[in-house]
Amino acid sequence: MVDNEALERALESVMDPEVPVLSVMDLGLVRAIYQVKEFIHVDVAPTYTGCPAMDVIHERIKVSLEPFGETIIHSVIDPPWTTDWMTEAGKKKLEAFGIAPPVGKASDKRTLWAPSPNVRCPRCKSERTDLVSLFGSTACKSLYQCQDCNEPFDYFKCF
Repeated sequence: MVDNEALERALESVMDPEVPVLSVMDLGLVRAIYQVKEFIHVDVAPTYTGCPAMDVIHERIKVSLEPFGETIIHSVIDPPWTTDWMTEAGKKKLEAFGIAPPVGKASDKRTLWAPSPNVRCPRCKSERTDLVSLFGSTACKSLYQCQDCNEPFDYFKCF
């Protein structure tokens, strides 16, 4: 049996291919780690069904845990992943990288039809920003623009 803390530390090095400053642990994608006989099992929640990064993430998880033994990845979609599972450290890393972190809680899915959130510019920290497009550089981001520094930036949507 391998210590789960050692496995979690190894998973801290598995970075999201679309946002390379966030680990799978920062994102809250790893739902469980457990061992059965000589196998390490990892339950992983995709950010959304059909996320193109998941195959890469699964492979990177297997590579990172290879020194500990054979790893089996299970995709879990119930409950569905939410940005509420992101760590506070992950949200700070996201902002430092230039992407505005999710605003508020995503637990209430009715927020999908709510007005656009007031998003702080990750560069100058201004609250005076405008939604430019619901769709940004990836499906999980929206495009905003700051009224003060005039810079466009991605916003990681609440899911």
